[in-house]
Amino acid sequence: MARNIKNLRILKILLSCPKGSLTKYRIAKIAGCSTPWVIEFLKNLESQRLIKKTGVLNFTKLVEYYLAIAPKLKYFDFFVQDPIKFLKTAKLDYAMTTYGAENYISHHLFPSRYDVYIKGGDLKKWRNLILKNGLIGKGNLRLIMANDELMLKDFKTIKGIRLVSLPQLLVDLKKEGGVCIEAYNILVKQNV
Repeated sequence: MARNIKNLRILKILLSCPKGSLTKYRIAKIAGCSTPWVIEFLKNLESQRLIKKTGVLNFTKLVEYYLAIAPKLKYFDFFVQDPIKFLKTAKLDYAMTTYGAENYISHHLFPSRYDVYIKGGDLKKWRNLILKNGLIGKGNLRLIMANDELMLKDFKTIKGIRLVSLPQLLVDLKKEGGVCIEAYNILVKQNV
């Protein structure tokens, strides 16, 4: 597993339990990396005053740190007639984020585009499905290649749609910017 992926996993775990209820050993187990790795990375975060032990001191700064070290993601835009129906019938792994996911959780954003993480190896299968009833190009569905396929296993299902974990949604809303920042702020107030 890549060094950066381990660090991103640790950050998402801290964001999911900001009160510091997890031990370093538990964080290592969840992240799938060694305890010494976690200890070293947490020392780095503590020196930056982002955390204390395993508790988050500044949630938004930790999200910004995540965004600063996260690799740039590859994505492809498509247009499909009914993105929700399409996702419900697609028999491939995915996890929806940003506008669509936020709308399922707290209903503050209009889902003008549905951003969906997929396995990189599944892109050809997704394209073949879309080309049966959709179009290639800027539209209402964005397929994002997941840099860590664990995020496709850490999802929440609401009304038959798989959504990314709350920490991943918050990171993605912050990254998207614009009106998503307002939704980000509301979700942070409600959940942290």
